[in-house]
Amino acid sequence: MSTTTVVSTGTEGKTWGGGNEPLHASYGKMMMWFFIVSDALTFSGFLAAYGFSRFKFIDYWPIADEVFTHVPFLHGQELPMIYVAFMTFILIMSSVTMVLAVDAGHHLNKAKVTLYMFLTIIGGLIFVGSQAWEWATFIKGDYGAVQTKGGNILQFVDAEGHRVALRDFVVAEGHERVQQERKNGLWFVSEGTLPTYTVEEVIHGLETHDNVLVRTQLLDENGQKTVLSRAESLNQLKSYGTHVVEGANLHENEYGSPLFADFFFFITGFHGFHVFSGVIINIIIFFNVVLGTYERRKSYEMVEKVGLYWHFVDLVWVFVFTFFYLV
Repeated sequence: MSTTTVVSTGTEGKTWGGGNEPLHASYGKMMMWFFIVSDALTFSGFLAAYGFSRFKFIDYWPIADEVFTHVPFLHGQELPMIYVAFMTFILIMSSVTMVLAVDAGHHLNKAKVTLYMFLTIIGGLIFVGSQAWEWATFIKGDYGAVQTKGGNILQFVDAEGHRVALRDFVVAEGHERVQQERKNGLWFVSEGTLPTYTVEEVIHGLETHDNVLVRTQLLDENGQKTVLSRAESLNQLKSYGTHVVEGANLHENEYGSPLFADFFFFITGFHGFHVFSGVIINIIIFFNVVLGTYERRKSYEMVEKVGLYWHFVDLVWVFVFTFFYLV
């Protein structure tokens, strides 16, 4: 007759006694939580850097209501934040459909899991497509501006303070301009796409339109960008204007500080990559659901794990939306 000796480990009665499911979570769910925590710290660092930079250059930071005013198929209308709010709504609703998919999985309801996963994928695709359109619009620009020797941006407004596009008062005179390329003899020197107008053409257009004024990036005592008089406007352009800026890229930004564009492309691009990756993963899980893989396992835990990732992506966007568009 054999006897068994039980050795106390001191972990009896605790949440995790050293078994293979700490905190009653499977290995896969624990690893997903580890990834989410580490990725959250990464996004926190990016947003903190954005906040510090904005605080340091607050006088030169673009006003979001003037930058994100476009809506697809509604050209020429100023609708600040409308489309960004639509994108946010779509992403949040996709999180709701993911919750419903996970709940249906708990009840082993394959039909509902399939439906809600499909709706989640559609929401993710709409968001990614909308973000690509927003990037294209931001890069192309809408108004144009002139950059000075010190790197400041001179924008143009009418007598009431509304933005005026260069095309509304500047006429290209048709002078031939040669784009600098490496083959011309200067190694490692090249130019991007030539702007539509030259500084001289902008000055001439300003001289012939009395209702157009220059607005600088500096804020006045009321927290508004400073609008110069006619004489000061012409003097700024003639004395300090170096070249015309159209749209935004990693080096120049017609809306204000180029740092804004750098952070915008990097942080929203990083988040967009997460959403795109989530869509791809959801598509893979969706086909597994359709094929009955999880039905045979009698467990839809994989849907729950990708749901955790999708909720994280949605939550991060709430902070990105707040930092870039609302504050």
